[in-house]
Order: sequence, then C-alpha cells, then structure tokens
Amino acid sequence: MNEEYIKRINAVFEYIDANLDSELALETLSQIAFYSPFHFHRIFKMITNETLNNYIGRKRIEKAAALLLHKKDIAISDLVTQLGFTSSSTFTRAFKKYYGQSPTAFRKSNPHKFSKISQLNSKNGQIETNYDTYICNIINLKKWTTMHANIAIKEMPKQDLAYVTHIGVEGLETAFYKIIKWATPRNILENPTSKIIRVFHDSFKITPPEKVRMSIGITLNQPIAVEGEIGLTQIEKGKFIVGRYEIEPVDFEKAWTGLFIWMNENGYTKAAANPFEIYHNNFTEHPEKKCIVDLCIPI
Repeated sequence: MNEEYIKRINAVFEYIDANLDSELALETLSQIAFYSPFHFHRIFKMITNETLNNYIGRKRIEKAAALLLHKKDIAISDLVTQLGFTSSSTFTRAFKKYYGQSPTAFRKSNPHKFSKISQLNSKNGQIETNYDTYICNIINLKKWTTMHANIAIKEMPKQDLAYVTHIGVEGLETAFYKIIKWATPRNILENPTSKIIRVFHDSFKITPPEKVRMSIGITLNQPIAVEGEIGLTQIEKGKFIVGRYEIEPVDFEKAWTGLFIWMNENGYTKAAANPFEIYHNNFTEHPEKKCIVDLCIPI
C-alpha cells in the first residue's frame, strides 16, 4: 500500500480521536489528509475497510462504552451531548445495535466479562455466562496475576516514538518487522534505553479484534527525520500502573485482564490516555520463548 496514503490517514486518525465530540465533516477530514473528498473517502475505506461514517459512528459508540465502563458517575444523557447524538433514543438505538444491549444494561454488566470476543458465544447479542464459573475464573486469574506479575505505580516521563500503524490482530508481526527494519540501519536499537512499544488506541473489551488500531513503535532519544508510513508521536508523561511479566505470547490477554482487575480492586480509575506495552527482550531468544514485558495502564 502507498506509504504516503498511510501517513496522511494517520493524521486523520489522530484528529478523529481528539474530536469525537465535534462535527467531523468529510470536507474537514479530507483537507487534513490533503486529498479531494472523493479521493480521501476511497483511500480511507481501502485502509480501514470501513466507510468514514461507519468508522466515526463506531468510534463514538465505543468511546461511550469506555466511559460507561470506567466512569460510573457519568450520566447517559451527558454522553448523548458529548458525542453529538441528536437524542437519547437515537444514541440508545445505535448503542444497542452495536452491543446487543442498552447503555443502561451495558453499565450494569460486570466490565470484566463483557467483550466483543464473548459475543461469539452469545445469542442475539446477549452474553451467556455461568456466574459461578465466572467467579471461579476471576479468582484463578487473580492468583495467576499474583504469581506472574510485579505490579507498581510509576510516574513515567514523556516518550517520543517513531511508529507504524496496524489495524487488527492479523499480520501483526509485519508491523513489528517494519519498525525494526527502519530502526536497525539508524542504530536506534543499539541504544540500551530504546524499547519497542505497542500502543492500543482501541480496547479489545469494546472493539472487534479485526478493527483494533495499534501503533507499533520504538522509543527515540533524539530528534530524527521520518518519511513514508513511519510517523512520529508521543506518550505523554503521567502516572501508570506498570505490570512486569515474563510470559509466553499466548498469555498476553490473560495478563491484561488480570492487570485491569488489579486496577479496579485497588481503587484506581483508568485515565483517558492509551495503555501500552514495553518489550524488554526478543522472545525468540529467550530459553523458554517468553516475553519480558511491561503492561502500562494510565491512571
């Protein structure tokens, strides 16, 4: 795919993320991408596999879902206003169409059992969970987290990243290969403080796996010029829950779920920033093929 297309659409992604409470007109977004509206819409759909309107509508509903999960005091009527819906009934219909239940029912659901993956085993959008089994699974997950994670609250500095965008869980290794291939001849990896990072712009709790957008990046210690699909971004300084794990790749979902449970049970609330992973080794070189990784939740 044309690298210039990706670079320009990345700028649109960032604008949409920051302005979901505003009008996001085709003309405005096409100007950000420096394309005609027709050409922009065609390229956007080619990259995201969604029309612009569908993408914006989904992101607004998913933002509402995230706020319902993480901000128990926010009123549903406030979400209608904040996210630009014309009425509560319009918002409720759109939400129920996407998640199979009303915003009120969604809020009452336990946040750890609700995920798009759960719906694969559901009927008519309603999640079927045996309560006793669920509680047993949570207890086992908490024990697993205690055994495998070293968890701390840390103030982390601002981090500059060079990154590539990847959407979905398929072909993820290609994105890691691209950023490593770019960094290697520039000797960035030779700096012991440089780390590979994966930033999650969407949550697997509320977004279908094939639509989750991620930035695969490498930390930078000095300014550098980039071109094509390699972009520059920042992780702002702040307070984070940091869980250090030494785990197999198949255990990442379990590790993230356990860390969010730890967050809730210890009275912390997720901040608006994006969670991310920091990799400290090449798992293929580990004697047990394990990743040494920090999972970071902004609070």
